Amino acid sequence: MKILTLISGGDVGGAKTHVLTLLRELGKSAQVILVCFMEGEFSHDARAMGIDTRVMGGKNIPKVLKNLEQLIRDEGCQLIHSHGSRGNCMAWLLKKRAGLPLLSTVHSDTRLDYMGRPLAGLVYGTLNRMALRRMDFLTGVSDAMAGQLIARGLPADRVYTIYNGVDFDQPRSACSREEFFARFGIPVEEGCVYAGIAARLNPVKDVGTLIRAFAKARQRSPMLRLLIAGDGAEGEALRALAAELGVEGDVHFLGWVSDTDSFYAALDINTLSSLSETFPYALTEGARWKLATVSSRVGGVPRLIDHGVSGLLFEPGDQDTLAGHLSRLAEDAALRRNLAESLYEKTLREFSLSATVETQLDIYRSVLRRWQRRGGKRDAVAVCGAYGRGNAGDEAILEAILAEIREVDPDIPVYVVSRNPKETRMRYRVRAVHTFHVFAFDRVARKVKLYLNGGGSLIQDVTSRRSLWFYLYTLMSAHRHGAKVVMYGCGIGPVQYPTDRKLAARVIDRCVDAITLREDSSLRELESMGVTRPEIIPAADPSLTLRSASPQRTDSAMLSAGIPPQGQYVCFALRPWPGFEEKAAAFAEAAELLYREAGLTAVFLSIDHVKDGAAADAVCRNMSTPCYRLGDLDSPELITGVLSRMQAVVSMRLHGLIFSAGHGVPLVGVVYDPKVRAFLRYIGQQRDLDLAEVEARALTELVQAARAETSPAEQQAAVARLRALDMENRRILRKFLA
Repeated sequence: MKILTLISGGDVGGAKTHVLTLLRELGKSAQVILVCFMEGEFSHDARAMGIDTRVMGGKNIPKVLKNLEQLIRDEGCQLIHSHGSRGNCMAWLLKKRAGLPLLSTVHSDTRLDYMGRPLAGLVYGTLNRMALRRMDFLTGVSDAMAGQLIARGLPADRVYTIYNGVDFDQPRSACSREEFFARFGIPVEEGCVYAGIAARLNPVKDVGTLIRAFAKARQRSPMLRLLIAGDGAEGEALRALAAELGVEGDVHFLGWVSDTDSFYAALDINTLSSLSETFPYALTEGARWKLATVSSRVGGVPRLIDHGVSGLLFEPGDQDTLAGHLSRLAEDAALRRNLAESLYEKTLREFSLSATVETQLDIYRSVLRRWQRRGGKRDAVAVCGAYGRGNAGDEAILEAILAEIREVDPDIPVYVVSRNPKETRMRYRVRAVHTFHVFAFDRVARKVKLYLNGGGSLIQDVTSRRSLWFYLYTLMSAHRHGAKVVMYGCGIGPVQYPTDRKLAARVIDRCVDAITLREDSSLRELESMGVTRPEIIPAADPSLTLRSASPQRTDSAMLSAGIPPQGQYVCFALRPWPGFEEKAAAFAEAAELLYREAGLTAVFLSIDHVKDGAAADAVCRNMSTPCYRLGDLDSPELITGVLSRMQAVVSMRLHGLIFSAGHGVPLVGVVYDPKVRAFLRYIGQQRDLDLAEVEARALTELVQAARAETSPAEQQAAVARLRALDMENRRILRKFLA
């Protein structure tokens, strides 16, 4: 593998560290040539690190392009990887000449790169954005950065993510705090707690918010001090701000600090106050030195820091919350140690340099594979279901289906039919069209070789006859345009209207090649409708294969909602449904009985974060005992993680039961739809009651019985059997994607 890397050569800070460290390590597995367009510290450091570095300076752009073409031919380069506006523009100009795939890594928000320099932003920023739109593939240095690129209209399935890696093998070399402070004439004060930030002093870093927050925290915690390492255009204004707030004696401006190891070693608290970031080295370097960390919730920072577990987060510009965090850490040495240790362990585990190098190599391999198969006809898959509507159960199904597709063919383009195409594109890195946009669907049907309808219960007319007709239309359209059609991991029915039953049976028989079912009641429904032609395979709900969030992320989600992670809880996963309002008081009384008799505090969790809050509100209004609400967890992994902490789950939502069952949590189903009871019977569970029959004492006794009688091992064994059945879904995928 031979990679040509293009960069201006004037880069500093995180981008410089990321590129040079990565190129040095990549050179051990691939041939990498670095081209800079100016001589300077960047190229000098690159050569010192053993990187094959060429400098092609000058203003004669045609000559530079000619030299680059010659270099590509002589070296046999296979891919051009650019960084920064100048590197991107030169790659763009090489696009037709070289005939190679173009990949650019975006290190920062292109709209903020020239903040405070409007003319440079107008010229260089505009050229950079134009060049990025002509790249074949893009990499964002965090999921948030990648999402930003997608939100601005760049193709979702051509955007990758990479995180800056930390070289834990690099020896830590630092002088003592006393020696470091002596360099800057700072007195060492016994008992003081030192917070610090390493950042350019420009508007994006918003150091002013940090100084204001420090001034407030200093009033509560007199032992607090602040060190600022960095220089920039805002330096004088920030010094004036510190003087205005009366903290100039406790805020120390160090200027540019090259010995960053000694800077971090001198701190107790690492801070970041930026308005925008990708994945800042300042935090991972602080993690390497086991520093408690406070950061604005920007870019990829929440991917690194689990709030309350491995650090503390605040919204950009929120000086009051930041002040509270600084004061809390200043006064609690044990909290500082716990947060620092947790952050160190997570950074070591997930953000090592070796992991970053392997990710970059995987991106290169993927780009080259996809470049070779470009232009093929009918080389895509379409997935259609109840997606993009805020229901975590449906999103879990989609996430699992996409994982199974990518396991079979990691590079195949995927189209998803969604009620919220923009959100679906950003979340899953797929192409997406709007549900019910029949013309867009027909265009997709002409491009795909496989159409997956499912999972979930799409073929039913209880909630809507029109949706049934739409899904039947998609089966006909995909079949008519020559795609193979599979109803995947689905539930069937109930289909109540005689005309709908006849129509559904006729369309499925004529247009569908195979059906995998998530429970045996669906098989009986198909048989009663008279469906005979497709291959019908008992399988399982694909979402059973999803993993739950890590313990740290789960703790953070609970702490953010004010829920102590180690408490004793019973979860209610309820939904609005005809007749629910009349039973809200009974649910509330049952929750209170479980609190008083079993010591279980109620947690109301929304599987559908758009609709389920109304049901939780109706119950909570009738309660006098403590309870908690979790209404904004739209991540299936986080919901599963929270459910795994429960001592029992009462659920109307099918996926509340599915997610809980995999962790052996005692279950009670409240049946509003036959699919709820069908799943419970499928895993051998008998504890359920119809919504119309809900009474406080009966529900309480069911929960108590579930806790007393549930064998986690037996329940997990039943779910393991379902996961084995899910392999039938994958077998069908392999069959039709072969």
